[in-house]
Amino acid sequence: MSHSEPFNTEAGISALRTTDERFAGLPGYAFAPHYRDDLAGYEGLRVHYLDEGPRDAVVTFLCLHGQPAWSYLYRKMIPIFAGAAHRVIAPDLLGFGRSDKPVDEAVYSFAFHRGMLCALIDALDLQNVVLVCQDWGGILGLTIPPDMPERFTRLLVMNTTIPEGEPISEGFSRWRDFNRSRPDMDIAALFQRSQPDLSAEEAAAYAAPFPDVRFKAGVRRFPELVMTDPNMPGIVEARRARDWWSSEWHGPTFMAIGMADPVLGPEVMDRLRGSLNGCPAPLEVHDAGHFVQEKGDIIARAALAKFGL
Repeated sequence: MSHSEPFNTEAGISALRTTDERFAGLPGYAFAPHYRDDLAGYEGLRVHYLDEGPRDAVVTFLCLHGQPAWSYLYRKMIPIFAGAAHRVIAPDLLGFGRSDKPVDEAVYSFAFHRGMLCALIDALDLQNVVLVCQDWGGILGLTIPPDMPERFTRLLVMNTTIPEGEPISEGFSRWRDFNRSRPDMDIAALFQRSQPDLSAEEAAAYAAPFPDVRFKAGVRRFPELVMTDPNMPGIVEARRARDWWSSEWHGPTFMAIGMADPVLGPEVMDRLRGSLNGCPAPLEVHDAGHFVQEKGDIIARAALAKFGL
């Protein structure tokens, strides 16, 4: 059932659901949708995820997107991972993609989104996981393996950070101000500015989940949740994650950097690399901006080779 007007879940959360026709015929995105509306603590909210490759594969790639993206961001990486006989799970965070979109911005919190990802990992019982993350996919995702280390065996990390209560970069401060000034963000235009070789049709696909301003609560809220103050929610999890990745992580790591990213670019990634035990020199993608997955075919092949997969 598709909803163009808000509906209420059993938990009393009012949400919107983007109609299916918005996702018809998107370039490069011929993936079947999968849904869960029974995640523990999120009953009634429909979470969308892609599930490609063999279900019984030994290795699972868990691909986590950021703001204001969705699983469309991974369309160039998924076929390469799945084509190498690995399973690929790419969820849409609540508020994004084909997942339901809570209307009240107060619903959007670090704990709300992190908890959903943990519940999905548990519900799908993912094992031998390669964590693939960028932007909020890393801000959230990098805090999860310390709580379930037995599930994660490799890391593929792109333009992201682990915020610990300090300013991220001048570029991030400008981005947050820009986002605040545009409650009805032109998402297609944003993606075309970030990656100029994106086609108009691809840029429009990024905007498909958001028919109007009512659907953009998550877009508006996420930059406000980045932990740039030591008293913000998520700081405890972030500091624990930083310690864990630097001292307890011993799996293979592959880092790729979109070098033209003004928000979470080379300097931010160099700091993150110093916190990842055993992280080798990164793959520098000089013609990629913040949404480095737009060059994802190159990154995916290099990561598979590095991991021996």
